[in-house]
Amino acid sequence: MEKDKKSFLFERTDKGTNTVVTVGDVPIGDGRLVLMAGPCSVESEEQIRVTAEAVCKAGANILRGGAFKPRTSPYSFAGLGEKALELLRKAADEQGMPCVTEVLDAGDVALVANYAHMLQVGARSMQNFKLLAAVGRQGLPVLLKRGMGATQDEWLLAAEHIMAAGNHEVVLCERGIRTFEPSSDVSLDLGGLVPLRRRTHLPVIVDPSHAATDPATVGLLARCAAAAGVDGLIIEVHPDPLHARSDGQRALKPEGFSTLVSQVLSVFDSAGGKFLG
Repeated sequence: MEKDKKSFLFERTDKGTNTVVTVGDVPIGDGRLVLMAGPCSVESEEQIRVTAEAVCKAGANILRGGAFKPRTSPYSFAGLGEKALELLRKAADEQGMPCVTEVLDAGDVALVANYAHMLQVGARSMQNFKLLAAVGRQGLPVLLKRGMGATQDEWLLAAEHIMAAGNHEVVLCERGIRTFEPSSDVSLDLGGLVPLRRRTHLPVIVDPSHAATDPATVGLLARCAAAAGVDGLIIEVHPDPLHARSDGQRALKPEGFSTLVSQVLSVFDSAGGKFLG
């Protein structure tokens, strides 16, 4: 990595010190496994209410749900926009949970920040530098997903854009990179987690859903990530995956998520609750 300055804000300077990012009243990076869960897209008031109640009961800490969705096809469901933000925040408040949702455009940052406790910058937007600067100026915690074709250097420098704009509350999310393997959209780079943690003090979570082809694979990848001692997981949960308007094929049902929570917490505790290596 070429350096334009002596050191970067994301770089680890003290081996024993990690940044803790607080979302609402939920700390990320303090040694506990944080669970973010909810649907890929907010589709209706009933759907998000039922999901929020179920994931909270199962042990989730933060409610996730998409309001603005970047879709490959212009004919795919792209979210309900501000109406979804209202429904997401209402469902989160009813359960006493903070919520996280994606923002796609720098012009929408203020709008999304009116509802969310944490702003997500998705994989497709990881190098949208105007957006990175805008969430950096806004001040809410940011969940920064790794781009499908991004190296760790590029991912960390995207975080640097946010931090250089004044916001050091950044959580990195590994969600898979595109490889030559056709069996899934992306391959989860679990092997990169240890060198990543050695390079940065920022919290790191894993999204096992996007690298999976079905719920069983989501569970397997989630347990592997927990064994690596990540700071959290973000998992897609839907009450009726067969009729989901996006990503239903890999969404867990609430009962499946409940089972997975006990499994990943057990694995995390057995591994010592911290990154291996």
